[in-house]
Amino acid sequence: MHKIVLSALLALSFSTSLSHAQSAAWTGGDDLPTNPLACDATPATVAAKPYDGGSPTNAPDRKGKTLKVVDVPKLVGIGYFNATSKGIADAAKEIGTMDAKTDGPSKANIDDQITLIDNYITSGVDGILFAANDPVAIAPVLKKALAAGINVVGYDANSTPDARQWFVNQAEFNGIAKAMVDSMAKETGEDGAFAIVTSTFTTPNQARWIAEMAAYQAKCHPKMKWLETVEAQEDNILSFNQTNTLLNKYGDELKGVFGMTSVATPAAADAVTQANKCGKVAVVGLATPNAMKPYVAADCVKSVVLWNPVDLGYAAAHVLRAVADGTLAPGATSVKAGKLGDLSVINGSEILLGAPTVFTKDNINNFDF
Repeated sequence: MHKIVLSALLALSFSTSLSHAQSAAWTGGDDLPTNPLACDATPATVAAKPYDGGSPTNAPDRKGKTLKVVDVPKLVGIGYFNATSKGIADAAKEIGTMDAKTDGPSKANIDDQITLIDNYITSGVDGILFAANDPVAIAPVLKKALAAGINVVGYDANSTPDARQWFVNQAEFNGIAKAMVDSMAKETGEDGAFAIVTSTFTTPNQARWIAEMAAYQAKCHPKMKWLETVEAQEDNILSFNQTNTLLNKYGDELKGVFGMTSVATPAAADAVTQANKCGKVAVVGLATPNAMKPYVAADCVKSVVLWNPVDLGYAAAHVLRAVADGTLAPGATSVKAGKLGDLSVINGSEILLGAPTVFTKDNINNFDF
């Protein structure tokens, strides 16, 4: 198991129960096809798919040369992206021919993110790493980077595929969906009613998780009831307040809350704790282990799904180096990622970090992050 793992995810969002779907159009998930896993442990089969990423125009020969790289995450100043930034810095130091810095917006704002990337295109960089706040809105500026001959690699939250070369996926969306929904069903029962606290309805990875979880829930836990999904902008106070609103609005009917972000999950756990609802309302979601340890120790949170965000950033930096060197090209089936070994290529232009892990009281204290 990775030394540092990050909580994984949580999210769920079904086209918001049928009643919600009938009353208003659902905007919490995306409209892409879903591929729910089997209800048991039967592994999925992955079909080969042609490369669908973009390509830089007239990129110079960068093989073995020092790369000037900027990492532009959704936002800076939170534990999750501090961890991915550390992974990028660790990889750059290990590689020895990469000068990498992180510079992201102070809030998860797509306009600020676009402005930052545009500025770095103008000032001149060899490579851009990014985690998108909006997959479509970010695409034009990333395509501008490709047109300028810059290597572009995403991680954590994707853009449209043609706007970058490769995307490092922390775990397959349907795998996270299964882990999340199964964990909640175990805690609330097969007919439990739940709500979701997400960041925004357009955040790409969360929208994908929501869509896959909806499909998996409908297939494997059809009696569960989805009450509502609310946005909290990856803001701690807003996440707490939104959870409080859900607790007051639905009362005893609400049996579980999913936290879609590393900010929302501990805030939701705090709201449930302060409302004296521990043991009555389950909290499942994405969060760093250290942020969740008090709630896990108090038995207020039993399940956190995670991957290692440090490894995610580390892998993204190695992928960018491989792209610049020409050792990772369309048609590849794997890429070497330093201490992580060979990582698989999936879905045409994605690099898979690995499968999600469920953190519980039994193992969470083995991690310090």
